[in-house]
Amino acid sequence: MDSLVKKLSKSHQNCPECPSPKIIQSFFENILGLLFPDFANDLLKEEVQVSAKIEELKHHLSSLLIKNRHLHGQDGAQIAEDFFFKLETVYELILKDVQAMFDGDPAAKSITEIIRCYPGFYAIAAYRVAHLLYSLDVYLIPRMITEYAHSRTGIDIHPGAKIGEHFCIDHGTGIVIGETTIIGNCVKIYQGVTLGALSVEKEDADKKRHPTIENHVIIYAGATILGGNTIIGEHSVIGGNVWVTKSVPANSKIYYQARMYNPDSEETDTYIIKSQG
Repeated sequence: MDSLVKKLSKSHQNCPECPSPKIIQSFFENILGLLFPDFANDLLKEEVQVSAKIEELKHHLSSLLIKNRHLHGQDGAQIAEDFFFKLETVYELILKDVQAMFDGDPAAKSITEIIRCYPGFYAIAAYRVAHLLYSLDVYLIPRMITEYAHSRTGIDIHPGAKIGEHFCIDHGTGIVIGETTIIGNCVKIYQGVTLGALSVEKEDADKKRHPTIENHVIIYAGATILGGNTIIGEHSVIGGNVWVTKSVPANSKIYYQARMYNPDSEETDTYIIKSQG
């Protein structure tokens, strides 16, 4: 027991200012409540209240970054200034995502329903906020934000991924979007989709390992698309449960065609690529 006490004591001493997951979760929830009153504990009905809340959260972020400079090696106060200066852009992007989800789901009765009920909204909002921090060369806190959203929604989006406007996630459970994924505008993804890497070797950490999805692509449930050189051309449709490791030209459909196994003809399941143009 004495040995364990010494080890744990040393561990705590070496981590005097570690931001706990609860603190980071609280910061994100406050940002979400600032941007979307549906998540606010208290409504900010006057502009002076909104300004005060922004200053409060800016101070909170600045304090977190200053105390944990060893995590990023930069001026924490300046990062906080830059984050809130660019937050309006993030807000506008999320509003476009909400509209894309509303337009793309006939079951959605209102924008409010999307914001309050849809896991896709929550996961995308967390990604947008985390990606802004990630773009400012802060890495641990964004991962904590997106992993918190992952635990709540079952949607795993790495904050390093680059995702364009009008991004729509329908249902969403089981979606995985890797660190170097690039997604264009007006892309729609269903549950169980994986945008992953062909290789998980550590020496590939600085390489583009995940696919590029161009504009106006739809990816249906259960599809797996792997590889940093894999490009899904614009206006393509990827069918459910397909496995893609090579590029697909623009205006294509790729789908899975199941066949009964015939030992005489040795027919197997096949994947079909069909050009629309």
